[in-house]
Amino acid sequence: MQCPGQDSRYWEGNAIFEAKCPKCQNPIEFFKDDASRTCKKCGFRMANPKIDFGCASYCPHAEQCLAGLGPDAPVPAKQSLKDRVALEMKRYFGTDFKRIGHAAKVAGYAEEINRSEQGDPAVVLTVAYLHDIGIKEAERKFNSSSPKYQHQEGPPVAREILTKLNAEDDFIDEVCDIIGHHHSPRPEETLNFKVLYDADLIVNMEDHQKESPSSPEHLAKMIKKSFLTVSGAELAKGIFLK
Repeated sequence: MQCPGQDSRYWEGNAIFEAKCPKCQNPIEFFKDDASRTCKKCGFRMANPKIDFGCASYCPHAEQCLAGLGPDAPVPAKQSLKDRVALEMKRYFGTDFKRIGHAAKVAGYAEEINRSEQGDPAVVLTVAYLHDIGIKEAERKFNSSSPKYQHQEGPPVAREILTKLNAEDDFIDEVCDIIGHHHSPRPEETLNFKVLYDADLIVNMEDHQKESPSSPEHLAKMIKKSFLTVSGAELAKGIFLK
């Protein structure tokens, strides 16, 4: 079955829309499932300001869509590591569509930022899908999803998933290291960490804006102060300071 969210027969009138290029103000046409589009006038690549990479967090067909992702579901041999990691993340979270949605959306922004930053795409996308993987154990053991417990519980779960997928030891170690402190940048950080941190920050800012909107002035100060990559800051400006 084709996903209704990807099948244009199920789309409504707002599935195609225009947004102004943040560089030249030229209108850019988006389909709702476009990750980004390039401005035909100035060449700027703009992220889709309305995309929800985590369709499972709200889609009425999500349970049907993910129902087959049991522990014995086959994984196509030709799937890339990031796709297999995404599949394992969905299996692990089960029907927790909010967290599946968050992880998928962070991965989408991480991929967008990394096109310019040029970190290791395999590490960046793997850690994006798995960065919050410790939440279930943190809540089970400590009845808390605080960063301290996520950092503690996430790496063992991620290591188990990546070992199952036959990832290399050095790769697993780097992913687990990032997961183990992904809310808390060190004085010196890897580019892969920075890309993940900025992508996660954008999604968290979006969530905060929906609940309690901040002024453009406050957002501008936050972007200037908080982002670790130039590309992450520029993407955030395009999203929040249009």
